[in-house]
Order: sequence, then structure tokens, then C-alpha cells
Amino acid sequence: MALPTLTPEQRAAALAKAARARKLRSELLSAVKSGDLTVSAVFDKAESDDIVKKTKVSALLKSLPGVGPVKAAQLLEELSIPETRRIGGLGPNQRTALVDAAAK
Repeated sequence: MALPTLTPEQRAAALAKAARARKLRSELLSAVKSGDLTVSAVFDKAESDDIVKKTKVSALLKSLPGVGPVKAAQLLEELSIPETRRIGGLGPNQRTALVDAAAK
């Protein structure tokens, strides 16, 4: 399937929307890293914010203090959550398990 041809205005709007999403996602993960937001607060925020819903769970875990790529991958494997899963795609049991794991 070929990509649609965009007008210069549509392309500029799409680029601006993507840049805004990256900025908001970066601010979200920075707030988690600094301790201003908890994992449960992120899940609460995901109920009303599409940017948060579309953030990968692995990125959320990596932004936690003391959690790097290896530990994040181990947590995801222990909880049977795929690496590509996004916050909005988590079920209630997975959310609870992640909150508990982040509290440790």
C-alpha cells in the first residue's frame, strides 16, 4: 500500500503534531525519572491522555530511577508483557503488577 501524497501544509501539520507528541512524552518520562510522577499516577493520567496511552511500557520502566534496559527487559519478561506493549494496551492485572514491581 502506497503512502498518501501530502500537501506541504498537511506535511507541516503532521511534523508539528509529531514534535509536540515527542516533547510531551519526554516531559512525562522526565517527571517519572525525577520522582514527580509515580507509575500509578502515569496509569491514571493515561485514562484521559492519548500521548501517555501511546507511550511504551519499556520506556516508562527505563525512566524509573535505578532501572536500565536490562532490568526493564527482565521485569517485562517476568510479568509476561511484550517489549512493544504500550501503556494503553495493559490490562488491570498487568497495571497492578507493574505498580507493585515499581514499588520495590
